[in-house]
Amino acid sequence: MELDAAIGSAYRFFAYSPSHISMLALFIALIASLYLSRNWLRQGQRSRYGRFVLAAILILSELTLNLWYINQSIYNVSDTLPLELCSISLYLCIFMLLFNSRFIFQIAYFIGIGGAIQALLTPVLYYGYPHFRFFQFFIAHIAIILAVLYMAWVECLRPTLKSVGLTMGFLNVLLVIVLPINWLTGGNYMFLARKPDTASLLDYLGPYPWYLLSMEAFALCFFLLLYLPFAKGSKRSAQLAREVKHDSD
Repeated sequence: MELDAAIGSAYRFFAYSPSHISMLALFIALIASLYLSRNWLRQGQRSRYGRFVLAAILILSELTLNLWYINQSIYNVSDTLPLELCSISLYLCIFMLLFNSRFIFQIAYFIGIGGAIQALLTPVLYYGYPHFRFFQFFIAHIAIILAVLYMAWVECLRPTLKSVGLTMGFLNVLLVIVLPINWLTGGNYMFLARKPDTASLLDYLGPYPWYLLSMEAFALCFFLLLYLPFAKGSKRSAQLAREVKHDSD
C-alpha cells in the first residue's frame, strides 16, 4: 500500500469509474493500432525505433515514479522496491526491447501480459484521475503489454511450450527470493504475505496461504492459454522472424 494517507476524495481511485473505463478504452485502441500497423513498422529501421520508443516510455515511467516517491517522502523498502510482478515485467521489457532479446521475450510474454492485464482490470491503485500516479500507473501497465505484443507482432518472436515451463520456473525462483524480503521488510511484494486490500482475482483463490498454490495452478492454466495462438505454425513463424531480422539489419 502506498504510504500517503491523505488522499483527498478528488484524487481517490474508483474501479470502473469513467476515468478507469477511459483508460481501458485507450488500451484497446492502442492494441488495435499496433496490430494494424505491424507490417508498416517492420519496414526498414522502423521496428528498431519503435522498440526504443517503447523502452524510453517504460524507463521514464519507472524513473518518474521513483522521483515522485522521493519527493513525497514515501520511499520505503516495505512498499516501493521494484519487486511487484509488474515492476519485474517492466524491467524485463526494457532489456527485451533494447537488446531485441528472444530469451527475455519467452518470459516477459507470459508474466507481462498476465500481470499487467490483471492490474488494468483490478488496479491496486489509490490515486484517481487527474493525479500523476493515475496516469503513471496506466501508462506503465499498458506499455508493458504493448512491448510484449510489439515483439510478437512486429519482431515476430514466438513463445514455445518450453517457454511456459521456463516462466513457471522463473516465478518460483522469484518466490524464493521475495518471500524472505517480505519477512525482513514487512512488505507484501507479489502479494505473497497477504491479499491486497482492493478487490482482485485473489479473492476467488482461497484464504492465505492456500491461495499461493491456487495462484500457481491459475498461472499455469493462463500461460497455456496465452500459448495457444502460437501452438501451430511455428515453422512459418520462425521463417518470418528470420526475414524480419534480415530486413532490419
